[in-house]
Amino acid sequence: MTGRLPLLTRRGDTLRYDREKGIVAILNRRLYPAETVWVDCADLEAVARAIETMVIQGGPPLAYAAGYGLALALDHASDYSLAEQQAVLDQALERLRRTRPTADDLHTILAEAERLALQALNQNKAPNDVVYAYVADEIQRGDRSAERCGVRAAELLTDGDTILTVCYPGAAFNWMLYTAVVKQGKQVAVMPTETRPYGQGIRLTASQALEIGSQVTVINDNMSGFCLSRDMISVYITAADRIALDGSIANKVGTYTNAVLAKRHGVPFYVLGYDGPDINTPTGAEIPIEERNGDEVLMMNGQRIAPAGVRGYYPAFDVTPPELISSIVTDRGIYRPAMIERYLDDSSDAPLDVIPLLG
Repeated sequence: MTGRLPLLTRRGDTLRYDREKGIVAILNRRLYPAETVWVDCADLEAVARAIETMVIQGGPPLAYAAGYGLALALDHASDYSLAEQQAVLDQALERLRRTRPTADDLHTILAEAERLALQALNQNKAPNDVVYAYVADEIQRGDRSAERCGVRAAELLTDGDTILTVCYPGAAFNWMLYTAVVKQGKQVAVMPTETRPYGQGIRLTASQALEIGSQVTVINDNMSGFCLSRDMISVYITAADRIALDGSIANKVGTYTNAVLAKRHGVPFYVLGYDGPDINTPTGAEIPIEERNGDEVLMMNGQRIAPAGVRGYYPAFDVTPPELISSIVTDRGIYRPAMIERYLDDSSDAPLDVIPLLG
């Protein structure tokens, strides 16, 4: 069935915290869509490992999982003394912050959860309840942000477009395609790169776009230059795991390479910027790049395919400078990269039927 919003559109459909059972349940994105399998995490370490091992992926979803992991740890400590709860809070935060360093959502969510938990402890209130409520509210806010971002981005698409993308750009990408294809009746094709070593493009992006009703053609990670040179691609769109105040973005490794190629061939590059830049990251040079175990690139479908003695290298992200980006689309408007800092001052309720290009 096509013409509908797929499963990954709303984060609460793929992540939940059952407090009665003491389980944070996470959809295993390493297996989806071939299998719809849930991973039940009964303690903080299980949540942290699910984040680290890519069971859950994407900046906002893994941030929400970390938030629920913190709430779970505090639930386990609800009968402890205030001092003991403080110690559990500190240890849990330290563990969760070590999971994935690049995406700013995780660090933003944990910083606010820490502030609220400390405030609750100082007021002799239950920090676990406060953190749980905060994360649940953030999931709802994040879903609204993704929808608004996607609806705005749909206005940049024209009938007959073919989109090059990398990895899985998240819920805003679903909303963008749904708005353009289903609501506006545009013919929009999607050409995701395979996205090794975990195949987010061939699995997640392809399945979501196909379910919405787009024609999908998957290419290998090294084919985009050829396709651009043959005018097979009209627009390049990705998400961003972090946006710096200078308009630089960090995203799945390969994003920068394709941005250079898109610029060379005169193809616009639009970034789905969701809820804007990270106020604590002045430039792209300050974005920490996660370097994962190099053995991951030597594997395919869980089996090593490289000869013994070969080493792998796997920076999970790269940074694209602002001069290679045409516009950053957010829930508040569409910005030139050099003007993205204006997002912090703009209204969050700008009408969706007005799509200004700011800056």
